Amino acid sequence: MSFKIDLIKDKILSDNYFILRNITYDLTRRNGEVIRHKREVYDRGNGATILLYNREKRTVVLIRQFRIASWVNGNKDGRLIETCAGLLDNDEPEVCVRKEAIEESGYQVGEVQKLFELYMSPGGVTEIVHFFMAEYDDSLRANSGGGVEDEDIEVLEIPFAEALLMVSNGEIRDGKAVILLQYLKSTGLMD
Repeated sequence: MSFKIDLIKDKILSDNYFILRNITYDLTRRNGEVIRHKREVYDRGNGATILLYNREKRTVVLIRQFRIASWVNGNKDGRLIETCAGLLDNDEPEVCVRKEAIEESGYQVGEVQKLFELYMSPGGVTEIVHFFMAEYDDSLRANSGGGVEDEDIEVLEIPFAEALLMVSNGEIRDGKAVILLQYLKSTGLMD
């Protein structure tokens, strides 16, 4: 059984870089009771992310970059260790991760595997993230990476076991990276 939702108000508060909307709606519960909710919803578009891994060297490629929202929320230097990722814009998810991998890490990946797609913060953000992984090797290195014009990205090739320790000790706190590293661990590919 799905909930009955009656939209009362949908007002755009900001259309600067992404869209911030103020939404009021009535939600009819399963027992018939109607509850009014007022929420702000941030629509930044959908995204895709990819974990690059090398079974022979037992390494992964991650990136480190500044994230203003993490800095505002107490991350002292604002930098996070992440997987390559970006907004879809008008691209298909696979096209997006291939483009982000080359721009951010410098690796032009071959075959990619789509794993799943997840809502990362559904209480207030509309974004769905498409998750991928791909094997890489040194021959796929096309450039030094580092991102595009307004980015300052550090490329990190890290032993897989060390990356898992970095999750445990809090050095890696990006949800996308943690999910993909744990997924890779669950596959046994790096054993």
